[in-house]
Amino acid sequence: MPDAVVIGAGPNGLVAANLLADAGWSVEVLEAQDQPGGAVRHDRGVDPEFVSDLFSTFYPLAAASPVIAGLRLEREGLRWSHAPKVLAHPLRDGRCAVLSRDPQETAASLDTFAPGDGAAWEELRTVWETLRPGVVDALFTPFPPVRAVARLALRLRAAGGLRLARTMVLPVRRLGEEEFRGEGGGLLLAGNALHADLAPEAAGSGGFGWLMSMLGQTYGFPVPTGGSGALTAALVRRLARRGGSVRCGERVTEVLVRGGRAVGVRTSGGEEVPARRAVLADVSAPDLYGSLVAGHHLPGRLLADLRRFQWDFATFKVDWALNGPVPWSCPQAAQAGTVHLAEGVDGLTRFAAQIAMGQVPDEPFTLFGQMTTTDPSRSPLGTESAWAYTHVPHRVRGDAGDEGLTGTWDAREQEVMADRVEAQVERYAPGFRALVRARRVLAPTTLENLDANLRGGAINGGTTAMHQQLFFRPTPGTGRPETPVPGLYLASASAHPGGGVHGAPGANAARSALRDRRSGALSHLQNRLTHRDRGGRR
Repeated sequence: MPDAVVIGAGPNGLVAANLLADAGWSVEVLEAQDQPGGAVRHDRGVDPEFVSDLFSTFYPLAAASPVIAGLRLEREGLRWSHAPKVLAHPLRDGRCAVLSRDPQETAASLDTFAPGDGAAWEELRTVWETLRPGVVDALFTPFPPVRAVARLALRLRAAGGLRLARTMVLPVRRLGEEEFRGEGGGLLLAGNALHADLAPEAAGSGGFGWLMSMLGQTYGFPVPTGGSGALTAALVRRLARRGGSVRCGERVTEVLVRGGRAVGVRTSGGEEVPARRAVLADVSAPDLYGSLVAGHHLPGRLLADLRRFQWDFATFKVDWALNGPVPWSCPQAAQAGTVHLAEGVDGLTRFAAQIAMGQVPDEPFTLFGQMTTTDPSRSPLGTESAWAYTHVPHRVRGDAGDEGLTGTWDAREQEVMADRVEAQVERYAPGFRALVRARRVLAPTTLENLDANLRGGAINGGTTAMHQQLFFRPTPGTGRPETPVPGLYLASASAHPGGGVHGAPGANAARSALRDRRSGALSHLQNRLTHRDRGGRR
């Protein structure tokens, strides 16, 4: 009997399993898919000569994460690759905002939009460098991060206190208007905010866009050399060396609760897998509480709150094998790993508004990844392994384009939407379509079939909006990995601090399980000593 069973071999589940194994626990990880990794996998499904990441690709949060750093995965063969430039946002008039790990290059790019905007960016970066240790501590530790927040508060006071706090909760459109005279700085901030589901007018989108931009400025947007699955493989190898195991093709259908405590799981094949100490669930909160745990074990308030749980935007993705480099109209975009495609902040607002209204966008904001530019091992010399994703509504009420898309995402609708994404790329890179050797379409339903945590193509485990963060995540009054069932811990992106490949939800769950067992053992010992003392006095 293992000490712990982990449901799901995504990055959070594997991080949790590794930390438990480091503490001497025996661990068994059960994964529904036929290979580990969750949303961190690659294949050669587009073209045998091209490596394509199935889901996530660039990992600034992993690069910044003390959780990932502490695992020392370089000992397991993990290597990181960087593009010459982190990010580009071209416009059709030939201007291009560029984010580089060299702050001077970023500043020079923004000065082309308006003199002095480079210095304004440098001021934002100076604030980041002041706050960075506290922000990283608070971001990757369990909620509430009391000590981290205390340290951060001291740094906030030095950096401007309430004025800075106001800046962080601004909508990103307003932040760009306040900080920059030209459009370039706001483009970088707003595009990065839409890596989540934060529209330019959403409260807090300024702080998120600033965070993602500064992570890129400091750490870049690196990729695992050889494919995203190299990160998963390193985690699996590390776990195996510590005696843990991963069983794939084992879908968990129930968390077993006996005597008011989680004691194991049941698989779709009917097997009961007991857990001596804990069950950790790297699954979405709606799946854990709405399916795996019987409702009579849960408070009615939690079940009622879950009906208000909000997913982040649905995602539509296209992978390509290209016969040559992308012919960008703006040459600066050729060196960027990630390229944002939307015609200014107004274009981003229009895109987000269409989704809010339930419309499939007609000119979708497109995040474009140049993987061979970032990691030359991804495809033959002179070619490019590329992808793009955009967002669509979960419930489609209409099509902002002319093709009558309804959100069924049948074969016709997938091809139409993929053509729409390609048309968006073509606007900024004329001749792009002529380079396509092969493509693969991953509609929202496809993404969910490949990873059940990506409900309807939602990639962040729930909205990043302020009403579902911190102690509101996944429901009001939670924010921690502990659940109402003793011995059961939520270890997925549905828990604080949320989406992204950084391992924090898994690490938080593992540390809580270890702490609770130590506390329980100490309490048991104290009870025994008290009982003995009382017996001695009789």
